[in-house]
Amino acid sequence: MSPDTPLACGDDPASSVLRLGQIGFDAPASLLDRFGLKLQRVAPGEPIPGSFWGDEEAGIIGSTVYARDDTPVHSLLHEASHLIVLPPERRPDVHTDATDSIEEEDATCCLQIVLAGELPGVGRDRLMRDMDAWGYTFRLGSARAWFERDADNARDFLKARSLPHA
Repeated sequence: MSPDTPLACGDDPASSVLRLGQIGFDAPASLLDRFGLKLQRVAPGEPIPGSFWGDEEAGIIGSTVYARDDTPVHSLLHEASHLIVLPPERRPDVHTDATDSIEEEDATCCLQIVLAGELPGVGRDRLMRDMDAWGYTFRLGSARAWFERDADNARDFLKARSLPHA
């Protein structure tokens, strides 16, 4: 399925989200490397180390993000963004759960959308649709509405740390 393939009537939206195997590991690994992170590919069917939600969801341990071919791109970017918003000296202590801070969670959601624009075959629009399909919830009803009209605090958080925010 291409990133722009529309859903057929009756399709489960969460089953049609863009998966890492569809875009490959090279571009995401290069993107993560820019932030001092490593992307570790996990063999098909193997448990993903450091995955908070389990199943195909990405995992984090230290400065490494773990993912399989069936890992949703939004999950990879979300977990990587958790590590990116943390000061590097806090990363070694991370195992599975990066934060309990609402401020950091909001910055993470904003950053994952921004970073999606840097991945060929993904883009912000696709990522926000996938976030909605997967069940992310925002008080304005959608990832796009939140990102466009309610993410100023998240952008300020990212900007103050010299992280991508626009």
